[in-house]
Amino acid sequence: MARYTGPVCKQCRREGEKLFLKGERCLTAKCAIDRRSYAPGMHGRESQFRRRRPSEYALQLREKQKARRIYGVLERQFRRYFREAERHKGMTGANLLIILESRLDNVVYRLGFADSRAQARQLVCHGHFNRNGRRADIPSMLVEPGDVISVREQSKKLAYFSDRAKELERKVVPNWMSLDALSMSGRILNLPSREEIDLPLNEQLIVEYYSR
Repeated sequence: MARYTGPVCKQCRREGEKLFLKGERCLTAKCAIDRRSYAPGMHGRESQFRRRRPSEYALQLREKQKARRIYGVLERQFRRYFREAERHKGMTGANLLIILESRLDNVVYRLGFADSRAQARQLVCHGHFNRNGRRADIPSMLVEPGDVISVREQSKKLAYFSDRAKELERKVVPNWMSLDALSMSGRILNLPSREEIDLPLNEQLIVEYYSR
């Protein structure tokens, strides 16, 4: 299973904004983009002083890269999601974001079982969750309306989930899902609409990038 294993803070610095890839750390003074707001690399600091107006292609590329990094998806899989979004009815860009939001690791993150999507991915890979009562350990698995995602009984005994249970009581989840903090489970009520996906992404630029 391929995944990015490099320093994630460099990804935020490259995009010039917080992508919240490290959970709570992004809200502290340790956040890399707060300490070094310029792009990574030997010429990163110099680029602050000689900014040029980015080309149309550069804007499209950066938006695509930003979406990939937020959801932790590599290029080949992201392109496959885009092709699938094209086949669905409606706006391709909105369909793409809905598919990405439907990934199991993203759902685990949205329900509050993890502080970041990367952490959610690891928890899923380690087999801590059930989907409709059956073990689910594939982060890219797409959920559907009516699915119930729950922490496995064996995993609830772990210190991590014992501490997490207290935080879930205060967790506010998106409208397209519901959370039962007591049983540590969540239900997918429906797939999200574009308006319910609170990410600073211009999906039309991604569509234009792949439509060149």
